[in-house]
This record gives sequence, C-alpha cells and structure tokens, in this order.
Amino acid sequence: MSPSPGERASRNVAEHLKSAALRDPDRIAVVVPGARGSADGDARITYGELDIESDALSAGLHGYGIGPGTRAVVMVRPSIDFFALVFALFKARVVPVLIDPGIGLRAIGRACRESAPAVFIGVPRAVAPQRVFGWGRSTIKRRIVVGRVRSGSLARGALALDDLRARGLEPMDENLESAVIDDDLAAILFTSGSTGPPKGARYTHAIFNAQIEAFRGLYQIEPGEIDLCTFPLFALYAPALGMTAIVPVMDPTRPGRVDPANILEPLARYRVTNLFGSPALLRRLVEGAEKASARFPTLKRIVSAGAPASPRVLERLAPLLDPPAQIYTPYGATEALPVASIGSAEILGETRHETDLGRGVCVGRPVAGLEVAIIPIHDEAIPVWYSDLRLPVGSTGEIAVSGAVVTRGYYNRPEATQTSKIVDPRTGRLYHRMGDVGRLDEQGRIWFLGRKSHRVIVGETTLFTIPCESIFNTHPDVARSALVGARRGGEVVPTICIEPTRRLDRGERARITRELLERAAAFPHTRLIKTILFHRSFPVDVRHNSKIFRERLAVWASRRLP
Repeated sequence: MSPSPGERASRNVAEHLKSAALRDPDRIAVVVPGARGSADGDARITYGELDIESDALSAGLHGYGIGPGTRAVVMVRPSIDFFALVFALFKARVVPVLIDPGIGLRAIGRACRESAPAVFIGVPRAVAPQRVFGWGRSTIKRRIVVGRVRSGSLARGALALDDLRARGLEPMDENLESAVIDDDLAAILFTSGSTGPPKGARYTHAIFNAQIEAFRGLYQIEPGEIDLCTFPLFALYAPALGMTAIVPVMDPTRPGRVDPANILEPLARYRVTNLFGSPALLRRLVEGAEKASARFPTLKRIVSAGAPASPRVLERLAPLLDPPAQIYTPYGATEALPVASIGSAEILGETRHETDLGRGVCVGRPVAGLEVAIIPIHDEAIPVWYSDLRLPVGSTGEIAVSGAVVTRGYYNRPEATQTSKIVDPRTGRLYHRMGDVGRLDEQGRIWFLGRKSHRVIVGETTLFTIPCESIFNTHPDVARSALVGARRGGEVVPTICIEPTRRLDRGERARITRELLERAAAFPHTRLIKTILFHRSFPVDVRHNSKIFRERLAVWASRRLP
C-alpha cells in the first residue's frame, strides 16, 4: 500500500533492526545474564536471529488476525522474548501499549480502558490479574502469554509465543510489507503518573526515528557498542542504534533498590560502553562502586534521566570514569524526548554553583532541530500560538517545545491534549507544554525551576520547588528536600519536607531545623519558609524512583502542621 498524495512515507522503526541484521548478522543483539537453561547462565541472541525471530512472530500475529492498527497491551519483563515481541509488533504494525506495572492496579485498569486494546500480552503474573480484575474486559479479544506456562494451564483462547512461531512458519499468501505513513500510530506510551493520572502519549514511527537519530547524534553512539540499560523502554533503543543490549538482573520498577553488584558485575564482564540509569540507580551504583573500589574504564558515557541528577552523586561518580567520558542528563518527558542535554563537566564546573544559590538546575542546550520557548504561566488551555506568547530571554515561565520528537497528543484524552498542545496556525507547528517552569539564559541553555503544578502561591508571592529546595539540599545532613503547600484551614503554609541522610534523634532534628531556617532567611526566595518537617523516605514515582510525589507529601504535611 503506497502513501496517498500529500502523505509522507516514514521508515518503520523495526527497519533499524533489519539493517543491523543485514550489516552484521552474527553480532550479539541481546544478552540476559542469569537466564535459566543456558550453559553459562546467560541467554543470547544475535541480530540475525532476532530479526528472523521477530519476523516469525510478526507473521504469526498476522496469521491470527492481529494486524495493522490493532492495539496490544504489553506487560512483559525485559528478556529476549520482550525484544523479539516488540519488534514483531512494530513489523506487523500492531500498536504496542506500554504501561508501567508499578502504577497500581486501578491505574492499570484505567489505562486499559482508555487505550481500548484488542490484545493483552503478558507474563503469567500479568495475565492472571488482567482476568481477575477485568482490565480491558470490553475490548480484549485475545491473550498471549509470554514465559513458562504449565502444560494445559493456558486459559481458553489464550496463545503462547510458540503458537505464534508455529503459525508464522505457515505459508502466507498476503504481503505483510506495507508503507508506514508519518501520522500512523506506532505505539502508546503511558506516562508514569508522577503528576496526575497516567496518560497515553501517541507515538508514530516518525517520532521513534527522530528520537533514535537525536540520541545517536547527541551522544555519538556507534554500532558495536555495549549498552547496559536499566529501563525497559530505553532498552529497545539499543538494537535500533546497533548496540548490544545487556539486561541486568533487577526489578525495573525498583531501580532505587537495585543490588549494586548486579550492575557492577556486567559492567566489567561485558566491557559496557553505555549505561542508562535513573538518579536513584546512580546513587546505588556509586555506593557499591566505592565499597568495591571499582572504576569504569570502558564506559564512554552514562545517561541519566527521570529527574535532575544530584551534583553530590556526580562528584563521586565522575572520577570513576576515564576522560573524556561523562554523565549526561537529558531533559525531556514521555511526550517529548530528548529536549536538551548537559554533561557532568559543565554541571560540576559551572552550573551547580548557580543551583546551590537557588537559581534553578541547568538542563543544557536544546538538541538540534528542536525549538524551545518560554511562555507565561497559565493553568488553562492555550489553543493557538500568538506572537506575544514567547517571553524574553531570562524571563521565568512555562517551557514549550516544538520539533520532530514531540508527540501530537494523548490517546482518548482530548482534554489533556487540548491543555498541553498549542498550534501555530501560520506555520502548522505544534508546541508541547512541558508542564515545567524554567527560563533560557544568554547562552541558550534551559534552567529548570520545577513542575508548574508544584508551585506554591502565598499571597502575591510564587515559590518554585527547585530554587527553594536547592538552598536546603546543600546542608550535609539533608539527602533531599521537597517544597509543598501545606494547608492549615484555608491558609497555605509553605513547608519544606526533609529526607535526612540518616536516622536522627530529637536533638539532631532541632539543631538541623535551626540551621536550615537560618539558611532560608539568608535568601529572598526562601524567607517566607518557616516550617520544616522531617520525613523518613519520600514517596517517588515507579518508573525512575526519583520524581517526588509532592502532592502526597502536601497531604502528609498538612496533617503534621502544629
């Protein structure tokens, strides 16, 4: 099927795998350490084998009537089956719906209702609750179970991957190849729900391709590199970029609790060149590395996303890399990624000093081809872009971005789409409102000041989270802090919640409180903060274990106010 006049053909993202398989079929594509049944404890698959396997599964999907445009929820742990299956879905032009399993049963059910999938693909532990709780009951017609299933235990009508493989080997009369159009839906990726209910961002093949090229150019990633990826979605980019993906032994929904040995061992054994990890995982990694006196001579880069990385962690981690390797912190969101990037050398050498003075966190310069604008802070929709919307350099406002990596909306969430997108009628450009507050400096760098929804308004004064929290985070006994608007009756009380570095007795809390209030009084933007509460462990997002659930802390703090 060819594109109609006026439509543009786009490359199916799975073609990156096929190109790598043609170029070097014997190169290892995926390694899963600790796999059962393998001679040395590792399961491996080459690029050629992964391409053939995903071809067979793609044909099998087609043979069972699961074809282009069909939406399929995928709840499978990182594994060789996961890679083969997702690339098979892309090849068959079936739309994978990716939902974080840690968002909670109710949120998973809501995501299934919104995405209205016809197929549910999952490990047995995911398929069982889907049936019990009725996720997607009104739309799901077929279940595919991935992993070990006892003989005869498949529910009626359910399929196993072996069923797809067998069907894929049967002769097919129809041609599975068809052109992908720029606006064709490739996947639905649900946000983590760290600021409101999870929403399904609509991804096209063109967006995936733009992301792959952006990451390749941004970090000079070359085919043949070795990637240790601790986040399933980013793991999929490894084969598309020509890297070997190493899947570590860990719970991907709990990166902040990873056993450092399960990261350190494969880093050394496989001579890993690229590591992706959330700030919570990097904290665990550097703790383990210091205890083991480990260094990382083969790493060309560490990429950390999900929340701003702590300069304290960067100070400890950067010396363990061999120059010119750095820790990079790309800025972005599920709806637009990557937007900007900055390296640890610039952070530690320059911008962290501004951060410590409460001037925000520098997240770097916009990636090539992306336009960034600062617009006035509004909570309501802005349907049309107008000339006076862009604020001057140095002004504080909401960050809006436009470019090839920007999604055009959410699936079945028209109100959320309307609130987050702005269209320029003159150019047709679409801007995504990041929901973040920030500013641009004279060098074109973006400074992040916090989530728009987390700002605390006290009378005529607006407090932003990052500038305020940075003042308190410099205290040696503070692991991290969180600004919230606690409520006493109808009054908003600006409150700083403190997660200490260790357990404190009453006397230590009193001393630290006194020292923090003295520091707050020294800065104009923190002088209004008079209330400090200690919290043993902040609630955080399930995806990166790094974004603080300030809404929950605000409720907790309101109950604790004197």
